[in-house]
Amino acid sequence: MSDEKQPQLSDLPETTRSPTIVLQQPSKADKWLSRLLLIGLIASVLVNVSLYNSYQDYFASAAGPTERFHSGDAGAEEKIAVIRVRGTIMPPFTSRILSSIEKAGDDADVKGVLLVIDSPGGLVADSHQIYHELQKLQTGEKKKPIYVAMQRMAASGGYYIAMGAGEGAPIYVEPTTWTGSIGVIIPRYDLSELAAEWKVKSDPLKTGPFKDALSPFRELTADERTVWNEILDDAFGRFIGVIAENRKTLDEPAVRKLATGQIYTANQALANGLVDKIGYEEDALSDLQEELKLDEVRIVTYQHPQTLLDLFVGSVEAEEPGAKWKALLDTTVPRAMYFCSWAPGVPGW
Repeated sequence: MSDEKQPQLSDLPETTRSPTIVLQQPSKADKWLSRLLLIGLIASVLVNVSLYNSYQDYFASAAGPTERFHSGDAGAEEKIAVIRVRGTIMPPFTSRILSSIEKAGDDADVKGVLLVIDSPGGLVADSHQIYHELQKLQTGEKKKPIYVAMQRMAASGGYYIAMGAGEGAPIYVEPTTWTGSIGVIIPRYDLSELAAEWKVKSDPLKTGPFKDALSPFRELTADERTVWNEILDDAFGRFIGVIAENRKTLDEPAVRKLATGQIYTANQALANGLVDKIGYEEDALSDLQEELKLDEVRIVTYQHPQTLLDLFVGSVEAEEPGAKWKALLDTTVPRAMYFCSWAPGVPGW
């Protein structure tokens, strides 16, 4: 083994030594510049998203929903429009249904409409808006016949809007369809005993005795029940009248007898004159085409794509704690509903 001394790094010339790496910390000015650039980038993205959405909304308001081929002869000029009502009848879906009805009315090539319903109902005002626009479609200058096809459920407000098709419009139900549930409900929960147990006292500042009439933290007074019963009776009477006016087989006493709020099966609804035929969507389409005397027809539907801002805002709200608090507050807002549910405060979309 050699006793020769091994060379050390210090013995090497400076030119052959490894370079020294020096890490320099950014200055305060560099840090602030980076932050400003990042803020500017985020602001630019938000501004561009906003401008894009404004542009899209502006031109979408004129164009309306997008037409999509469903079935039939793709080359035919004459069309049947299928308008679908699914889930709870409430904003923002109400405006989309209304715009579909308007588009079908404005399109001269649309000769008839099939209204397909799969809904437990929803808000009183929204149900009546849709009913009103359907009435205009089949009785106004355009006079386009409307057939109705009910699927899983067409209850309460779902049945109400079906009346917009008019007195002579046939209503088809599938063998497993549930319909009926004729009535009105205002969601309310009585938490007074729970509040007392936890020593929670409701003490709102209000300008009138009925301003907090639906507070869940105390029982309703007799006067408050009278006020809200009158509101319910008004909406209920309108529901009864709409059915009696548009069902040839039913007068007002007959409707009131059926208006217990109960669900009817397809066979029960047929026996009670609430519907006309047991059949499917394709059966209703075929019969409507035959009535219109169209040998060739293009069946179309309407599509309402989400905007970029819808997706962006939706993702932000999902992570925003305040959105949950807002949703909780929304449940306390009194809403009269043509709705079929044991928990009407929870939308079923």
